[in-house]
Amino acid sequence: MAGSAGVGVQRVAAPGRGARARASLATFFPTVRAGFAGVRRRWRQSLRLRVVATTMLLGLVVVTVLGSVLHAQIAGGLERSRMQSSQYEALALTAQAQKQWDASTSTSVAELNRAANDIMTKFLSAPGPDPSRYVVMDRSPANDTDVTLVQLASSRAVDIDVVTEELREAVAATPGRQQTQVTEVRIGTREVPSVIVGSVVQAGDAGPYDLYFIFPMEQEVATMDLIGNAFLVAGVILTLLVGAVAWVVTRQVVTPVRRAGEVAQRLSAGRLNERMPARGEDDLALLATSFNNMADSLQSQIRQLEGLSAVQQRFVSDVSHELRTPLTTIRMAVDVIHDSRQAFEPSVSRSAELLAGELDRFEDLLADLLEISRFDAGAAALDLEPVDLCGTVAKVVEAARPLADRRGSVVRVHAAGGPAEAEVDERRVERILRNLVVNAVEHGEGRPVDVHVASGSDAVAVVVEDHGVGLRPGEAANVFTRFWRADPARARTTGGTGLGLSISLEDARLHNGWLQAWGEPGEGSRFRLTLPRHAGASLHASPLPLSPADES
Repeated sequence: MAGSAGVGVQRVAAPGRGARARASLATFFPTVRAGFAGVRRRWRQSLRLRVVATTMLLGLVVVTVLGSVLHAQIAGGLERSRMQSSQYEALALTAQAQKQWDASTSTSVAELNRAANDIMTKFLSAPGPDPSRYVVMDRSPANDTDVTLVQLASSRAVDIDVVTEELREAVAATPGRQQTQVTEVRIGTREVPSVIVGSVVQAGDAGPYDLYFIFPMEQEVATMDLIGNAFLVAGVILTLLVGAVAWVVTRQVVTPVRRAGEVAQRLSAGRLNERMPARGEDDLALLATSFNNMADSLQSQIRQLEGLSAVQQRFVSDVSHELRTPLTTIRMAVDVIHDSRQAFEPSVSRSAELLAGELDRFEDLLADLLEISRFDAGAAALDLEPVDLCGTVAKVVEAARPLADRRGSVVRVHAAGGPAEAEVDERRVERILRNLVVNAVEHGEGRPVDVHVASGSDAVAVVVEDHGVGLRPGEAANVFTRFWRADPARARTTGGTGLGLSISLEDARLHNGWLQAWGEPGEGSRFRLTLPRHAGASLHASPLPLSPADES
């Protein structure tokens, strides 16, 4: 009997609500962040948007404050008017009630109750400015009789509880005067602002009783609601109109300014014939005219400078090439004299050595001038190949070792580990590093020179650091200027043309790279070369910090 093979079945649970909610949130928040980023970018870029939004916001604030003040004044006026009319009406009704009590001959409790009910009924049905009033009678605290009237509250849904203790105490303290209070009164299921007027009447043999008239301000509340809605609609319309006016005014101002910015961008791109249209005689027309005059002046000066630069470049190129032939002849003669210097007198032999050294410096200067002329003419080109900068650094350090030994400096290489490969022109990169290392040894005052090599995902970097005299404030921006020297009085002992760092900067730019300098007096200086790993790529960051403070 053949054995049966068991088959395992795995059930995959469908995503539940929690997973769907998390997925929704995962897509919702990035969308919201992208929306806010777009709004912020639009806010930063659009002057018109900022002006219109600010004007509408300020207009809304002004409308809100003005509407609130007017609303409060109207509400106060309606409240005062309502209190005056209520006081007059309550005074007349109280006098009428007192007159009826004075004319009443009731002596028993039943008769007094009937008289009180008659008076209350007349109050509720009596014509007047406000037939919606409520009436409440209650035994006065000063009443010392044994007669207690019952069923004194009005037939409406209001009783003595609506009268505050404060008002009752005021009425009891001054029985001969009316007391008025504005408070919220619950009528049915609503809280309605009401005017309560209280006074004291003599209810015959029943003694003094407090009489309260309650006048709801429902009509006033409705009026204020209508006014509030009207203010709201008017405020919104006015804010929109202010925004529209601001948009129109801003458009008239921003459009010429934006046109000036576009013309300026085209001018900066080299289109020197661009001009702004100038119409009218207002301030914007004056701006356009002044801008065009400035553009004319700049165009004239730029063309003049271009002509002078072309003449200068042509002169340097011609002189450099013309010096090649006599320099070759001089080199041949100097070599013959230098080789025969042993047969000369000591002073002549020393002169032959100095002549050979100065001729070497002259040839270096001529070579640098030719290289600079190629950069100026745009004829410099790269011979790209994959190169490990660790090997290039090792060759440069080995070549600079004799100079370092004479200076008493030790050149130390710090590699982060692994190759630092990039697509570069090794000859040019080696020239950059050689200039940096030689300068570090010359200015290091016999202290160690550190060379750091590191690579990142998109870039490779080399930092050459010395611990010598350093750079004074502002000199880091000048070290790459042609023929610039930090100390003009310092004598050159190893040659140099003053063009090495300028050529190095041009070589770095030719690779789309960075060559940057940092230094502090007495702390040394650092030069950082950053190159993209792939030819033609752009740099966004460097694998190595420029200053020591950035290392922490």
